Amino acid sequence: MKAPRTTPESPDAPTSLKKDLTTWLLYFFILGDVLGAGVYVLVGEVAADAGGAVWVPLLVALCLALLTAASYAEMATKYPRAGGASHYATLAYGPFTGFLAGFCMLAAGVVSVAALARGFAGDYLSEFVTLPLVLVTVVFLVALALLNARGISESTRANAVATVIEVSGLLLVIGLGCWIVLRGDGDLGRLTDLGTESEGPVLAVLSGAVLAYYSFVGFETSVNVAEETRDPRRSYPRALFGALITAGAVYALVGAAAAAAVPTEKLAESSGPLLEVVRTAGSVPTWLFSAIALVAVANGALLTGIMSSRLAYGMARDGLLPRFLTAVLPGRRTPWAAIAATTALSLLLALTGDVSTLASTLVLLLLVVFFLVNTSLLVLRRDPGRPGHFRAPTAVPVLGAASCVGLATQIEGDVWLRGLAVLAVGAALGAVAALRLRRAG
Repeated sequence: MKAPRTTPESPDAPTSLKKDLTTWLLYFFILGDVLGAGVYVLVGEVAADAGGAVWVPLLVALCLALLTAASYAEMATKYPRAGGASHYATLAYGPFTGFLAGFCMLAAGVVSVAALARGFAGDYLSEFVTLPLVLVTVVFLVALALLNARGISESTRANAVATVIEVSGLLLVIGLGCWIVLRGDGDLGRLTDLGTESEGPVLAVLSGAVLAYYSFVGFETSVNVAEETRDPRRSYPRALFGALITAGAVYALVGAAAAAAVPTEKLAESSGPLLEVVRTAGSVPTWLFSAIALVAVANGALLTGIMSSRLAYGMARDGLLPRFLTAVLPGRRTPWAAIAATTALSLLLALTGDVSTLASTLVLLLLVVFFLVNTSLLVLRRDPGRPGHFRAPTAVPVLGAASCVGLATQIEGDVWLRGLAVLAVGAALGAVAALRLRRAG
């Protein structure tokens, strides 16, 4: 009897990924990625742009993020494959645009992991022990890579525990903010103070929403594990929208608590605005909050590392990156080659370069990716896809694409220059990849 032919899409294929994610594990994956380390500095930056009413741009950013999230929900349930935005853009526009989308995501992911590794080795860790930056960075990234390679189930279970700790820390800030107000040291009037001396309310909301929008990115990484989800058509929309709404509620409450408890000027000047709430309350040791922050940084790096490795794996399977990156561990079925490659790049950046100049371009790169995903959805509407997949109203991807353009207009010119340089490199490499695929037939 002739043996059945295996393909990358078949669960029995030697290069396929193991389906281990349930709805709850996927929910915690997305929530943990959205409630990442950024929230610990975000409130102060938004306060500097929007004033004491921090919760307003946060809610505006949530609404804008939900537009693109709906497009991701349709694409992930229609095409549940690792590769995410790169795979969708390839199907809609061809390998050049697919490579460009994937390159932007990879650049954002690798730089983000490098920045988080340096952040882990910084001030929060010095609250407990002082160690060389090189030693901490190497051990940190190697440990995360080993956990990533061990299995998606183990990684997401560790993430679930870390996410509970992160949420507990944010709930602590909310509770302390309420306590400060109740004892008479806070000011609820600041919650309606929208705008700054240089900007009116509308411009303040828009500029604050650009920063706040970055706090909600992270949901896009989850499409790269849709292939490892047991029932993506059922699980993915529930986990995605549930996690985003949860994160939005927590963010709004954290922003309101911090603004009411601490003067706006002090929040705006602090590099650790939530730590200012803890200090003002005076009843919780600062080392405890530093420990929570370290968990948040490690969790964010783990989840971004998972995304980067799955994206590299998916792009390699689509022929956009070298084929060796599709290699998986025989028993655990995790993409070890892609994990090793992306970890090595993050380690190189963390040890040899100042990633802060690149980190500011991440929002711009992700807006490019989100624009391509929203427009790809419209192009691929002619393909019925798998029956029963999630379907967003047509107006949603249109508004999602428009919101990306609108937010991009609020980004500063020097960031555009750096972002265009990264896009130029991606375009050159994409042209080479597209030409190679065309010559291959």
